[in-house]
Amino acid sequence: MKRSKFNPTQVAKILKEFDQGKDVDSITREHGVSKATFYKWRQRYGGMEASELKKVKQLEEENAKLKRMYADLALQLDIAKHIIEKKL
Repeated sequence: MKRSKFNPTQVAKILKEFDQGKDVDSITREHGVSKATFYKWRQRYGGMEASELKKVKQLEEENAKLKRMYADLALQLDIAKHIIEKKL
């Protein structure tokens, strides 16, 4: 997964600019963000403060790590079952 070049406080600042009445075109041009990315941030993180946004990002990273761990363990289990079936 590609890492964002914006940290959670920057994302919160950009979204807050929109809430204060700045238009999307000038925000995206000023910060070098695509409109799609801006709207995705707004949908996902709209109304959150920077601290809440950091917690969400940490939880998303932890969730991805746990999913990778589960996939590795499931693969190891599958391999072990296959080896045991061959021996019997």
